[in-house]
Amino acid sequence: MGWIWSLIVGAIIGAIAGSITKKGNSMGWIANIVAGLVGSMIGQAIFGNWGPSLAGMALVPSILGAVILVAAVSFFTGKKN
Repeated sequence: MGWIWSLIVGAIIGAIAGSITKKGNSMGWIANIVAGLVGSMIGQAIFGNWGPSLAGMALVPSILGAVILVAAVSFFTGKKN
């Protein structure tokens, strides 16, 4: 049950990052989950584990990491949307 909770929280983090970067319309739900989970790892590695935590992910660093990830991927893929 814990991994389902992690996928849900990862999807929410990815959706937030997509809406912040204005790339959310072009991302599907699988991309939101991947962006949330990978962005969470990146954000916690860079910024640490401060702030509120949900499903083992510190939310603020996770969102920041997901924003960085989505912006970098959209920059390198050249998608405007």
